Amino acid sequence: MSEVFKTINTFGAYGRSGVLKTRAGEVRTPTFMPDGTRGAVKSLTPQQVIDTGVEVVLSNTYHLHLAPGEAVVKKLGGLHAFANRKGPMLTDSGGFQVFSLGSHVKVTEEGVHFSDPKNGDKHFISPEKSMQIQLDLGADMIVAFDHLIGLDESVTDEMVKQAFDRTHRWLERCIVEFKRLTKDISKSERPLLFGVLQGGLDLELRKQSLEIIQNSEVDGIAIGGLSVGETREEMETVLKALAPHYREDKPRFLLGVGTPEDLKIAVENGIDMLDCVLPTRNARHATVWGKGSEKIHLTNEKFAEDKSVIDETCDCYTCAEGFSRGFLRHQFKVGEPLAGTLASIHNLRHMTRLCEGYR
Repeated sequence: MSEVFKTINTFGAYGRSGVLKTRAGEVRTPTFMPDGTRGAVKSLTPQQVIDTGVEVVLSNTYHLHLAPGEAVVKKLGGLHAFANRKGPMLTDSGGFQVFSLGSHVKVTEEGVHFSDPKNGDKHFISPEKSMQIQLDLGADMIVAFDHLIGLDESVTDEMVKQAFDRTHRWLERCIVEFKRLTKDISKSERPLLFGVLQGGLDLELRKQSLEIIQNSEVDGIAIGGLSVGETREEMETVLKALAPHYREDKPRFLLGVGTPEDLKIAVENGIDMLDCVLPTRNARHATVWGKGSEKIHLTNEKFAEDKSVIDETCDCYTCAEGFSRGFLRHQFKVGEPLAGTLASIHNLRHMTRLCEGYR
């Protein structure tokens, strides 16, 4: 598996930059991946996404399975043709969205039964089904199905251990199914498989999980079960505990984390890849990051006559073309969708510039 990732430079105790090789091209790391949940990054064209410097787009297995369905995406040429995306794509396993359904979900050893909250339709995803869906979608990187639980006060140590054990049993099933489905695909043309690391806030379980994942037949490590209720300090403690134990040849993907503060913590503790809806979701609600990652709420009255751009040091289209805070505020106040597009372009470029600073 050593050809999948190559370290180029190191910084600090555990940080690194490198190159991740996928069948759709190379990715420079560290890298931030926006969530194109249903195949597209909301309010942006594929070219606008590329122009921000983004190198990988993540799509969501759960949502695409519900609509239009993986069979339809496959008939339309797979995710790349379906979304008109040039460049690597990654699909998550669907585990986080299933977890977020709460009372609509029943977890068994076989898999997860859940109801579509929109229409009540019954669905079932197993480790095998997750692999089948993701391979039909045609992503270049896919993620094993895991048992995700929250990290709030209601979660017991026993629940964490049960999810830990089930995640690794499910990983074995994912690997078997992945190998079955890709047996006729050459190594250079098959997608990369990431195994998911779990263990809650228990540092010993986390280290055990990492050892299990790294000794499995996977191409990369996905750190799951964070950004689900814990504090930033707790997340940092977990990432610092794992940092000395990573293998050099496997990419490390932190699931669902996407603020500038979290990115810094993650990358400096050895993380190569991050994804989150937050930069674009915040942007559509008029919240952007300015110079020094200052959080700016563009609908604030003080920006009504502000001629300055969001960040004069930023080279994104929005800032480089001189769209003022006053203009953006007005567009948000009158409900003009262009405002969300321009803010999304800026926030994605901001996250990508942070990554580029480490390369």
